[in-house]
Amino acid sequence: MKLAVALLLSLTVSAPAMAAGQLSKNVVPLLYDIDVRPDAKAMTFSGSESVTVDVKEATRTLTLNAAEIQVTRATFDGKPVTVAADPQAQTLTITLPQAASVGQHRLTFAWTGKINSSAAGLFAIDYSNPDGSQSRMLATQFEAPDARRFAPMWDEPAFKAKFRLTTSAPAGQTAFSNMPAASVTKQADGSQLYRFGETPVMSSYLLFLGLGDVERKTVQSGNTQIGVITRRGVVDQGDYALASATRLLTYYNDYFGQLYPLPKMDMIAGPGSSQFFGAMENWGAIFYFEPELLFDPARTTESGRQRIHTVVAHEMAHQWFGDLVTMAWWDDLWLNEGFASWMEGKATNDLNPSWKAADAAIAFDRESAMAIDATQATHPIIRHVETVDQISDAFDGITYAKGQAVIGMLESWLGEGPFRDGIRRYMAKYKYGNTVTDQLWAELSAATGKNVAEVARDFTLQGGVPLVTMTGARCTGGDTVVTLAQTRFGLDEASRKPQTWHVPIKLATLGGGASDAIVTGAAPTSVTVKGCGTLVLNQGKGSYTRVQYDDAGHAAIVRDYTRLALGDRLGTLGDDYALAAGGYQDLSRYFAVQDRVGVTADPLEWSMVAAKLGALTGLYQDTPLEAKLRTRQAALFAPVLARIGFEAKPGESALVTNLRETLIGRLGYLGDAQVAARARAYVGQLAANPTAIPPAIRNPILSTYATNATPAEWDQLFALMQAERSPVAKNRFVSLLGAARDEALAKRALELLKGKDLTDPQKASLLRAIAGAHPDLAFDWAVANRDLVNGFVEQSSQARYIPSLGGGSNDPAMPGKIRAYASQFLPESARNVADQTVSLIAVRKAVADRLRPATERWLAGR
Repeated sequence: MKLAVALLLSLTVSAPAMAAGQLSKNVVPLLYDIDVRPDAKAMTFSGSESVTVDVKEATRTLTLNAAEIQVTRATFDGKPVTVAADPQAQTLTITLPQAASVGQHRLTFAWTGKINSSAAGLFAIDYSNPDGSQSRMLATQFEAPDARRFAPMWDEPAFKAKFRLTTSAPAGQTAFSNMPAASVTKQADGSQLYRFGETPVMSSYLLFLGLGDVERKTVQSGNTQIGVITRRGVVDQGDYALASATRLLTYYNDYFGQLYPLPKMDMIAGPGSSQFFGAMENWGAIFYFEPELLFDPARTTESGRQRIHTVVAHEMAHQWFGDLVTMAWWDDLWLNEGFASWMEGKATNDLNPSWKAADAAIAFDRESAMAIDATQATHPIIRHVETVDQISDAFDGITYAKGQAVIGMLESWLGEGPFRDGIRRYMAKYKYGNTVTDQLWAELSAATGKNVAEVARDFTLQGGVPLVTMTGARCTGGDTVVTLAQTRFGLDEASRKPQTWHVPIKLATLGGGASDAIVTGAAPTSVTVKGCGTLVLNQGKGSYTRVQYDDAGHAAIVRDYTRLALGDRLGTLGDDYALAAGGYQDLSRYFAVQDRVGVTADPLEWSMVAAKLGALTGLYQDTPLEAKLRTRQAALFAPVLARIGFEAKPGESALVTNLRETLIGRLGYLGDAQVAARARAYVGQLAANPTAIPPAIRNPILSTYATNATPAEWDQLFALMQAERSPVAKNRFVSLLGAARDEALAKRALELLKGKDLTDPQKASLLRAIAGAHPDLAFDWAVANRDLVNGFVEQSSQARYIPSLGGGSNDPAMPGKIRAYASQFLPESARNVADQTVSLIAVRKAVADRLRPATERWLAGR
């Protein structure tokens, strides 16, 4: 579609200025030839590489990245050079005898490095085999700034290059990487030398290497071999992921208009965990921790099976959005993560419509994004990044969940077909390259003829949530005329500062017509909708905004609640609870809508009610209201569980199965005697039969048991953990040891962190679990044992890990303690999560104060 000249001028794209800390682009890599030899037993490796570089302007110095590696040799065009390391900046500066001429040159290095015990650079995953013997798998994790722990390189996304990788695997083990092995040669000592094929040009953080005693299973889809790689004995648990990936590959090849370009796409299952991620989109070698990829029919719940599909969908979407086209710098990380999050939901909804993924996104993902975005802790989706700590901070709910919601809003506004056409233009134009966000807006505008940037920049360059309010709806000549105005929704004073957006919004009358409008906030907007009757604001909840009705409009919504589409019912529950939390209206409005959720309502409605009432109860933890709220909730949820039954029925909806899991977990947490008794009976059978709990309810049964455990039952849980041979089940038992409501048991769990029986990732998971039930205890212990904690937490997570442990505290002293910790131990550039945690604690207290009167009235039946 031809675009007006004025619109083209408004979308002119400039290259981003180089941020502080970024490498100079006077020298760029073209091809890395890397040879790495790991010693898994010694937890060390040696490496050598030859890098073909392109010198853009004559220079005597070259600067690239390196961290925690010891360079033993460096040459430039075969001549030795001087190397100066800056550990704080994570750089190497090469000084040449004389200026290098413009053109191609060869830079070589040799070095040694360490294999880490948690996921950063080259790391080890230790696990038990079914016979009790121990094994060690090696893998790499390079996003965001950790490829530099593997080899000296230009470790920034804009420095795309080709990679050739060589490694040796011990006898009986297999090596695997982004590309298929071009050759495998047996060495005199029985090891095998792997030379992998040359990759397409890609960013350094997408390079991958793995080694271990593994099995591989494959299927062919067109020209692409899809594989799953697992520890020995569980490869068949990858069948579901393989089937899902086959369907998704066909879907994505069509959607993006670009065929997946690599000859193979492996999905690698690691039997461990991370504080930072669950899966990583390495091009052609996607890494997952086992629960995100493997379906164990004896242990995996239905929600776990669905999560496998959505995680696979997310990582596969990255093979285009992130790998084929990559953001130029971490400021635009959302181009990767926000889009992949949206795409996982879209693909899942289209391929598995009975799961109602689009409606679930309204109930949970949208709410998650707005909960952060409506506080002082928010930030723009596109945020300026300079330091390594700031890169890690960028991987948060705003980047993922708000990014997802904004992409969904744009598709809803522009139309499914035109939006897809814009995405195809973007992929075709920028494949194998790097982009900034405005380049996406330009292609969407070119495809749709609309000024996309005018709307989209409001939602990506500023934080915050708009609020569209309705007044004075009236029926005139068979049409409804209504006035809309815009303000800002916030849960604290900082998030209420005046701000405006161009909000695209759809209005509809039940049984009538629909109209589209853009509410700018500059002045009230009058909108006419065909038909008269109950008016639905933000129909389909496609726009990223809260909406508020006047009294008459809300009364009509309550009256006709059951006639609304599911997404609008869920969105109304979310908006009404949030508006009460912010003080915009009384909580009684939410309870009026909640009362319309009958026992036979859609499972997603009950799941959302459980989430909202769970949040409400959390506001009053350790106060007299907590016990009353528990009792009221148990009375509300027990009849729903009784209707669907305690055990899964053949052929039932997956959403019913998920609701059963939610209700058992919620009632178990509330201390429901019947659910707790069932949990004790099931867990009592595990010593004799490790799969005695039906898989559909395994997780909530174990959670119920752990939460309500007595000292003797905690001992039983500990014994089960020690005896467990499945790495995934063992990791789950470790976390459960920290879930007890009894503080004395939490203290026993803390003692395990000082021993050597748990792996570093297990220790990090255990301490996080303890913080869930006892945030003050966990935070204070972590501060007192800071060196120990930082020893088992991944470096990329260290700045956020300890401050976040106190986030659930209601102790008035906790904000001061978090600030004191950050001031003493964290550089100013790394205090973002600490500041966010303090802000969210303040919001929670303010919300508790606002909602207390209405909560007390509800509990009293008034």
